Amino acid sequence: MVRLFVGVTDKVWFDQLSASVPHDEVNFWQPSGTTQFRALQPGELFLFKLHSPNNFIVGGGIFGHASIAPLSLAWEAFGL
Repeated sequence: MVRLFVGVTDKVWFDQLSASVPHDEVNFWQPSGTTQFRALQPGELFLFKLHSPNNFIVGGGIFGHASIAPLSLAWEAFGL
């Protein structure tokens, strides 16, 4: 059985990222996240879906890992 997780993302943010250079890796984060993400194991599928009214899948990737970090550290480490 294939396991996957669908993360909801913002259309403006998606449009900004999709207009830039292609990305081999993405950092999907939750503002003020305080619980460890345990929905997937490394190697499972993570899909990206837009908020309503654009309820459709816009991309996906292979999940690598999750960690809890301060927002400032995420911006410093990953940038845009």
